[in-house]
Amino acid sequence: MSSPAPTSDGIGIANLPNQRHKIVAKHGAHFTMMVVGESGLGKTTLVNTLFTTELSSAKNYSRRHHKQLDKLTEVEIIKAELEEKQFKVKLSVIDTPGFGDYVNNRDSWSPIVDFIDDQHEAYMRQEQQPQREEKTDLRVHCCLHFIRPTGHTLKPLDIEIMKRLGTRVNLIPVIAKADTLTQNDLFVFKQRIREVIAAQGIRIYQPPVETDDEAAAEHARMLTDAMPFSIIGSTEDVQTSDGRTVKGREYLWGVAEVENENHCDFRKLRSLLIRTHMLDLISTTEELHYENYRQQQMETRKFGEPKVKKVDNPKFKDEEEQLRKRFTEQVKAEEARFRQWEQHLIAERDRLNKDLEMAHSAIKQLESELDNLQTGYGRGSARR
Repeated sequence: MSSPAPTSDGIGIANLPNQRHKIVAKHGAHFTMMVVGESGLGKTTLVNTLFTTELSSAKNYSRRHHKQLDKLTEVEIIKAELEEKQFKVKLSVIDTPGFGDYVNNRDSWSPIVDFIDDQHEAYMRQEQQPQREEKTDLRVHCCLHFIRPTGHTLKPLDIEIMKRLGTRVNLIPVIAKADTLTQNDLFVFKQRIREVIAAQGIRIYQPPVETDDEAAAEHARMLTDAMPFSIIGSTEDVQTSDGRTVKGREYLWGVAEVENENHCDFRKLRSLLIRTHMLDLISTTEELHYENYRQQQMETRKFGEPKVKKVDNPKFKDEEEQLRKRFTEQVKAEEARFRQWEQHLIAERDRLNKDLEMAHSAIKQLESELDNLQTGYGRGSARR
């Protein structure tokens, strides 16, 4: 009688990843991405190119200057559900039209920063409720900051907002419309941006380097070295000189291909956002940025106490300054009118005092004349 063959599968702990895979595949995932930058840098086009679908239609900039009086950065939310190989992802794209489009861009980053903080606050409030089955989660997992391809360096506005975003969200800087720069200019531009980021202490997302996987570690180092990513966005199919049909932009000198790594870093950016590091972006948001916000709030607030809302809206500030200026002008006008009225009263008082003195002098003169007459009359009576 032969003995039973020993099992080589173990007790089954190794099947836990498969179980986790089934759960994730069943429930899907959600991913929230924010795009920040001036109008006309191709934010909408890049988003559509990344996910190979028209999530948002192209903006109409014909009425762009009609909104100059608003001077307000808006926040728009675009939601979509993507499916690939029966796996679904609920995607939310946060657009910020109006940022950096005005002559005076003071505090134009406030609506963006407030939105990120408000999502952390809303999620934290939901966690404190007795029933937490259906939680709405719009916490931003990554933020693409679009840099205008000037070829010089970062603008002060870029530095200000990147400082504020880097401590709140996974910040990924990208150079928009990289096909407008030569390869040498792009290399120098990237180097200058890296120097400013290091000098200003701006925190940007760094892909984790896995020491136990050399290929993944090399890929992560390659992505880190490529930042800020130079990108070209296009949803149009064009024909190359060798007969290939690709996504890109056609020029007189040739075709700038979106997925050609010799032309731009689009494939690297897509790999970072979707193919290799989407889960890390989500977990970093949960374990780092949200926990930092939660810890900070719980150290300064009691349990269940509402957050003190600051009124830092730039539009309200402008209105407040206009009201203050109008009030100051009215006060000055009233003061001038009061001084004029006061001077008129002083002049009238002086005139009345002078008239009174003249009347007193006249009375004294009449009294003196009366005394003289009485004295003369007395002498005449005595002689008789």
